[in-house]
Amino acid sequence: MRSRFTDDDAEQAAQLLAFALRPRLLPSRDNAYRELLRRYRHDGPFRTLTWRIATGLGLRVLGEHEDIGLAIAAVGSSPFETKMETYARRTQREGGYTERFLHGIIHLAVAAVSFPRPDDLANNEYVGRVGVDVVDAVVREACDRLREKAASREESADVPSDAPELELAWHSYANRPEAFPTKDKRRATSTTKGMVSRALNFLAEQGFLTQVKNAGEDIFQTTRRYQLQVRELAATSAFEELVALGVVPPMAVATTPGTTMEGLEDV
Repeated sequence: MRSRFTDDDAEQAAQLLAFALRPRLLPSRDNAYRELLRRYRHDGPFRTLTWRIATGLGLRVLGEHEDIGLAIAAVGSSPFETKMETYARRTQREGGYTERFLHGIIHLAVAAVSFPRPDDLANNEYVGRVGVDVVDAVVREACDRLREKAASREESADVPSDAPELELAWHSYANRPEAFPTKDKRRATSTTKGMVSRALNFLAEQGFLTQVKNAGEDIFQTTRRYQLQVRELAATSAFEELVALGVVPPMAVATTPGTTMEGLEDV
């Protein structure tokens, strides 16, 4: 195994990562991307070089496939990281802890609904489907479960120090209206369904979901890129706690087998 790389090797590895940072760009649509991905898959030293450059940039390679290209994610402190607080500011005029938390639990719910069973997340051929209504319903049911847990803690006098802040955020979601139309007949972004809709569209823009029509409702299908991302997310305590509430019924949204967000750890 060679231990030294040429300037061209380093440039090509960096170019491959640059392609990967454009999530909607597919190898099938770009010859240079396709050739670099082929080299990455078959040239071990070049693959290692790519990993090292990614690490230096604060990126982690999640996996690769000829259909999606190189899937990467930003780690904490990376200049490429999209923090939940930044995302919240983009979608709402008012930010703050509560708003950031609300957006965080929405993204957690989207992931949990998309892959409701461990086997679904492990199956590379699985394609999940998710819509606004089911995500909103899952979060509201989670709010009810947490309200019950809070009441139980009050009875036992065993209240975690951070409970008031967290419960305020869950109460904020439960008390916020699901939807009310704007003048152009769209969902207001300040409503919970408006926030869910924004999350789904954001994930579609990032190449994690694809939009399909189903009886007039916008439904989104998962991509392999999103599956790889959710596998990383599933290791976080926030995701585990949401799933542990038991509010994500298996097959909550119809799923179709086939081949057709950093910052949540802080929630």
